[in-house]
Amino acid sequence: MADEPLPLQHGTVVLRHTHDAPRERSACGHRHRLISKGDEGVSAWAHTVDIDGARAHFHKRATELYYVLEGEGFVTLDGKKQKVFPGTMVHIPPGVVHGATGKMRVLVVGIPDIDDDDVFYPDC
Repeated sequence: MADEPLPLQHGTVVLRHTHDAPRERSACGHRHRLISKGDEGVSAWAHTVDIDGARAHFHKRATELYYVLEGEGFVTLDGKKQKVFPGTMVHIPPGVVHGATGKMRVLVVGIPDIDDDDVFYPDC
């Protein structure tokens, strides 16, 4: 049954629906924090992000994965513009300056959990 607790063998299980996740402004648009800092025992974070223009930035420690769920646009990776649409996966290693344009919903996974002190803007 859905109301029964999940059996745990190791670690912590997090089950969260988008409509229950906190929504906030980010460098890329608005995000829903599906799994994020503050969740016990997680080694990455996952957010759905409604992109409406992502400011170019990079991370020194974290890798990001972008998976386009809806919409289309462009992801710019170290100055090279790439078309993206539903079903596109983008792997962004540490140090790659990246941003996005267009209207799209993207699942973004950060490994390890990306903290605010690991977001850098090249134009600053």
